[in-house]
Amino acid sequence: MIIVTGVTGQLGSRIVDRLLDRVPADEVGVSVRDTGAAADLTARGVRVRHGDFADPSSLAAAFEGAAQVLVVSTSRTGADAVADHAAAIGAARVAGARRILYTSHQAAAADSAFAPMPDHAATERHLAAAGVAFTALRNGFYASTIPHLLGRALETGELVAPADGPVSWTVHDDLAEATAILLADEGRFDGPTPPLTAPDALDLADVAAIVSDLTGRTVRRVVVDDAEWTDAMIAHGMPVEQARLLLGMFRAARAGEFATTGPELEKVLQRPATPVRALLAGISAG
Repeated sequence: MIIVTGVTGQLGSRIVDRLLDRVPADEVGVSVRDTGAAADLTARGVRVRHGDFADPSSLAAAFEGAAQVLVVSTSRTGADAVADHAAAIGAARVAGARRILYTSHQAAAADSAFAPMPDHAATERHLAAAGVAFTALRNGFYASTIPHLLGRALETGELVAPADGPVSWTVHDDLAEATAILLADEGRFDGPTPPLTAPDALDLADVAAIVSDLTGRTVRRVVVDDAEWTDAMIAHGMPVEQARLLLGMFRAARAGEFATTGPELEKVLQRPATPVRALLAGISAG
C-alpha cells in the first residue's frame, strides 16, 4: 500500500488525485489529522486513517501495511518541522515500508538564508540514516507564491519588494503529477532527485515584464530596502516572524539559492512543464 500524508494541503491533495489515475484506490492510504476533511477520498475507496506528526503513536495505524510512505513536508519551520518529519520517517520504518519519499526542495541546504531549506536538509539527513530506501524529491519553488509577491501590483502598477534573484518557479500540478508517477514507478530515484523544476528561473523584474505584456499595463519592479519592506509588512498586519521568514526568501533568492533548474521534471512528465506565463495569464484574467 502507498501511504500519503498531508493530503488536505495544496500539494498532497493533488498528489493523491493524480495517483488514483495510476493505481487502484484500495492500494492507496492517507494519513490525516482530521479524517472528516478527507471524506471525499473515503468515498473514492481510499483508506483514510487518523495520523498526526505531533502524536507519533497515531502514525502506527495510519501507516499500517505500507510499502511506500510519502511524507509531505509540514508547514511548520525549525525544530518543530524536523521533529515532525523525523517522527513520520521513524513510523514508516517501523511499519515496514520499503521506501520513504519526502517532498524536499531543490535548494535544501544547512546554510540557506531561507528557514525551510535547513529543515529540508536536516530531514534528508534523517532519511539517509533511517536504513530504508528513500527518495528526496528536490522540488522547485512553488509558483503559487508569485500572486502573494505581486500584492497590489495590478492596481498600483508597481511590484514592490526587496532585492531578489532568479527563482525556479514550478507549479503544484506539475510536481503532484511527477510525484504520482514516481510513486507508481517505485525506485526510479534513490536518494535526492535532480532538481524537479520548470526549465526557467525568473526574478521579479521578469514577472513584472510578463504581467505588463499580458495586461497591456506597465508594471514596474520597485526595489526597496530590506528593513523598510519588513517594517511596512508588519505595519500592515503581517506577524513579525512571517515577515522575517519572507525576508529570508528574498535574501536567499538574491544569493542565487533558487536559480538552479533542470530537465528532470519534464523527463518524468514526458511533456513541457507549465510556464510562469501560463500562471500569470490566469491571474491577469481574474
